Amino acid sequence: MSSTRPYSPGDRGREADGASGASEGGAVVPSESSAGRQVRRLSFDGASGVVPLARDFARQALYAWGWLPAATADQRAAAEDVLLVVSELVTNACLHAEGPDELWIACDNKVIRVEVSDRGTGQPAPRTPHRAGRPGGHGMFIVQRLCLDWGVIRNAGTAGKTVWAELGAPA
Repeated sequence: MSSTRPYSPGDRGREADGASGASEGGAVVPSESSAGRQVRRLSFDGASGVVPLARDFARQALYAWGWLPAATADQRAAAEDVLLVVSELVTNACLHAEGPDELWIACDNKVIRVEVSDRGTGQPAPRTPHRAGRPGGHGMFIVQRLCLDWGVIRNAGTAGKTVWAELGAPA
């Protein structure tokens, strides 16, 4: 299901208390908020090869949070889904929005939330009708199929948007 809600039901979005303190290279040191949420942030300012950079960053977060190495096939599939969603959201920002500005990833015990911000004005949407045999146009369809929910946050007074997606933790 696609949504333009800023946050999914019951979610307050990003932690407002600065729970993700800065470190070198734009990456943010993992931290925990009062709700047990672990957060990491990657700035793409001046970076090249942003899709593999984003996947590597997300993979490191999954290792730090215990999603990898996966002990079961379900856990491995859940981690691969997170990496695929990161790739799709960053790729869409590259193709349709002048590139991504930032990747933000957060984890609690039940959900991983991925956010990719960019300066684009477009509205992401799964291509309808979806044509599996044709190249291109599958990114948001994949995100829609893999995620619990996804949506777009418009930043008031600034150009751009943040596309977010949430995936469930493996059982």
